[in-house]
Amino acid sequence: MLSALPAQAAQVLRNLVSIEGVRENPLVGYGIVVGLNGSGDSTQVKFASQSVVNMLKQFGVKMPDGADAKSKNVAAVMVSAVFPPGYRRGQPIDVTVSSLGDAKSLRGGSLLLTPLRAADNETYALAQGNVVVGGLSAAGKSGSSVTVNTPTTGRIPNGAMIEREIATDFSTNATVRLSLKRPSFETATNIVDSINKKFGNVASTDDATSIAVIAPENPTQRVAFMAKLEGLAIEQGQENPKVVFNSRTGTVVIAEGLRVKAAAVTHGSLKVVISESSKVSQPGPLSGGRTAVTPNSAVSVDQGSGQMFKWPAGAKLQSIIDVVNSLGATPDDIMAILQALDQAGAIEGELVVI
Repeated sequence: MLSALPAQAAQVLRNLVSIEGVRENPLVGYGIVVGLNGSGDSTQVKFASQSVVNMLKQFGVKMPDGADAKSKNVAAVMVSAVFPPGYRRGQPIDVTVSSLGDAKSLRGGSLLLTPLRAADNETYALAQGNVVVGGLSAAGKSGSSVTVNTPTTGRIPNGAMIEREIATDFSTNATVRLSLKRPSFETATNIVDSINKKFGNVASTDDATSIAVIAPENPTQRVAFMAKLEGLAIEQGQENPKVVFNSRTGTVVIAEGLRVKAAAVTHGSLKVVISESSKVSQPGPLSGGRTAVTPNSAVSVDQGSGQMFKWPAGAKLQSIIDVVNSLGATPDDIMAILQALDQAGAIEGELVVI
């Protein structure tokens, strides 16, 4: 008997695709934060003092040749931001300020005027303002210290102003291309069918990744058309269920829909413990002997319980969780069990290790 798989819930088109030519662009710049209360870069950070010398030179202050501007109230920082799609000159954006040297905290500092550049090395925004830091750091003379969150990174809300616009071909091309965030032949076909059913024969696709849509030439009509297009309800295609392992943190995520074939599994841990101690042999009185120290080693082996359990054919996610929880398995145990099942061909899904 065949049992029908549950239908995927309808998704709004904007959640499934991104529009070519309408995307964010990263910006980055190098600057200095001033006004710190002795928590800035030390004299070991040469580029911080050099930056101060270069800045003072622009204001007509000349330092002696070879001299360093030694100030613990200054920190060299990297400033990053994201240029949102369609932003115009004069609009503000948020920036993130991160210490580049060995500053202890950026709390209370102010970022001086910093140009932000894109990958083409052109300046698109200018950043400046007071840094808002969510962490703190305190230290005593004895060397004890306490740190909460990350005091060497902060943000400046609306801290940068757009000075140059990023050109886009969204309003000039005859078609608008939609790129699927998760390529799927079934999803691409459903999107084309839904668009053509709603707006006529205007959508087509050549692969499982993108859809070309003929859009109105008038910019106002095109924007209105895209607003309606993004709101279409689309039946998302069935995806191959995955099991994701994070070997660094021990996190295991099992997607809904994962099934296993009939399999019997036994899993036990082999633990070897070696303990070292010393035994002192003391000679008798007036015997003329010497005290001797001899090592004493104890080795024990624990093979674990090695319990065996079985999943029935077609077992679902909840059955897997119930069995694993009943054994008290750790995340490492779960990884080992599922990897062994995958090698045996008993998992109807995909294993991903990150």
